[in-house]
Amino acid sequence: MGKIEVMSENLANKIAAGEVVEKCMNVVKELVENSIDANSTEIKINLIDSGVKEITVTDNGIGMDKDDALLAFSRHATSKVKSLEDLFYINSLGFRGEALPSIAAVSLVDMKTSNGSVGTHVVIDGGELKTVESSDLKTGTKITVKNLFYNTPVRLKYLRNLYTELANITEYVDKMALSFPNIRFTLINNEKILLNTDGSNSLLKVIGNVYGMDIAKKMIEVNKSNEDYELKGYISYPECAKSSKSNINILVNGRAIKNNEINRIILDSYHSYIPDGKVPIIVLNINVDPILIDVNVHPTKMDIKFSKMDTLKDLLSKTIKEKLEKINLIPEAKPVNYVEHYDYIKDNTFEDNSSKEKEIDNGNKVIEELSLSFENDEKMEVNEEKVSYQSSDKSDEDTLRIKKMYPIGAIDATYIVAENEDGMYLIDQHAAAERINYEKYLDKLSHHDNETIDLLVPIKIELTKKDFIILKEHFDILTEMGFTVEEFGINTIIIRTHPYWIPKDRADDCIRKMIDIITTEEDFSSEKFIDRIAAGVACKASVRAHEVISLTDMEDLLERLRHVKNPFTCAHGRPTIISYSYYELEKMFKRIQD
Repeated sequence: MGKIEVMSENLANKIAAGEVVEKCMNVVKELVENSIDANSTEIKINLIDSGVKEITVTDNGIGMDKDDALLAFSRHATSKVKSLEDLFYINSLGFRGEALPSIAAVSLVDMKTSNGSVGTHVVIDGGELKTVESSDLKTGTKITVKNLFYNTPVRLKYLRNLYTELANITEYVDKMALSFPNIRFTLINNEKILLNTDGSNSLLKVIGNVYGMDIAKKMIEVNKSNEDYELKGYISYPECAKSSKSNINILVNGRAIKNNEINRIILDSYHSYIPDGKVPIIVLNINVDPILIDVNVHPTKMDIKFSKMDTLKDLLSKTIKEKLEKINLIPEAKPVNYVEHYDYIKDNTFEDNSSKEKEIDNGNKVIEELSLSFENDEKMEVNEEKVSYQSSDKSDEDTLRIKKMYPIGAIDATYIVAENEDGMYLIDQHAAAERINYEKYLDKLSHHDNETIDLLVPIKIELTKKDFIILKEHFDILTEMGFTVEEFGINTIIIRTHPYWIPKDRADDCIRKMIDIITTEEDFSSEKFIDRIAAGVACKASVRAHEVISLTDMEDLLERLRHVKNPFTCAHGRPTIISYSYYELEKMFKRIQD
């Protein structure tokens, strides 16, 4: 007899569970997606101990009859794909037919379902059918999953702590609520409500539920399309940037996905608006003909391949840049008086349940306040108009993005204090000068000219052997930019000529910075190289913090800042200006009582 045997279905399901079900979030994901595909308008997720002990998902969808309820636990049983053609035109969230049998193989599953005429109760324990009977459920489906991985202790061992599991589930349910604002989602853990949306189909209201009211007020609506793709949703002001990439919520035909290339396009579009390591809050649905995407890449169905990626990249990049170029991005200083439940749960580990419950209670109070605030507004308005100015030269003023500011002094020779009819401003003098110089050098580097300065005393620079070899390979770049570079002994160069736009008094620092960029750039790109050079030289050439400048110099700096394309951040994404409205100042000094 041969050694090869066909494994049992129960064993095959346990193996499949390793791909489909790795943590509690995967169970929630598969059950919620089934509820959405069943045309549910209300979905309730109830957890005990972050889902490790018990997960219950209840919906008001179309439900199943007895035969379908039993067949649903068979491998590759699905109502969503019937032919090979269907596989390339998928409109549902689920389609593989692996989720329920995989979950049932490694847990105890208790399901009640009804199609409106007949109710069925099915219990499966570790892949074995235990109960099939009638149920009194009127409509929809209720599935309870208990003791996940109890019969596969190796997998059980790799479950994270309760708070990590809860954070993963919260992140996923938040994304689904953002994907389907027309569905009412409720997420509860140990009888504490973590999320409660109203299903009113207001995406901005759901953003308020997830991120808080202050963030919702700083979102910019997006609605743009080309021949292949349509973008709908919201992007945040740069000041709302956070540390985790999970705040980039990309939805494709309602399906939450992860795609590094799209993330990179978004971050490139926010380049110089936010610091490195920070990401904007994005809630963007990409609507596309299913024939142009492939969701059958991984069992989790969160990775998608796109056809015509270039047209999507162009649409994303242009849309985001155009939006950011139209609005006033000066952050307003004001006290924060609430806890953002989403970030707190996701980014913090609680030492005990009492402190955890206290913070979640605070988060729930915020959500209640958000719900009240939205009741009176069908849609929160976001100012996307260009700022208007009072000036005799109206044509010039209308093209500028910030009003004229009048300096009155400086704090610590670093922060310029200015005012106008709207309030008070603090301007970081180095960040402001860096932005002005960055745009100037970026323009000069992008449009080479022949104007150079001959140095009376050449600049001598000694390098390591490695850096010298790399630099020598790129001498042509320096030559094109207007440098005259010569070898001068072992691992040493001299600069005899440099472009006229490099400041004479800081030429040595600027040139060394450029060489450092050339010798450390791993993935060399002409566009990124020019940008890094402009940013690096701008930083070296700008007035520094703690450097005393006159009131006249302050006036000149603020006026020049008004005339750049992006006066709100330096080349590295730090803010140049923070505003204090007269209203906020009077509140802080108790001249106005809330």
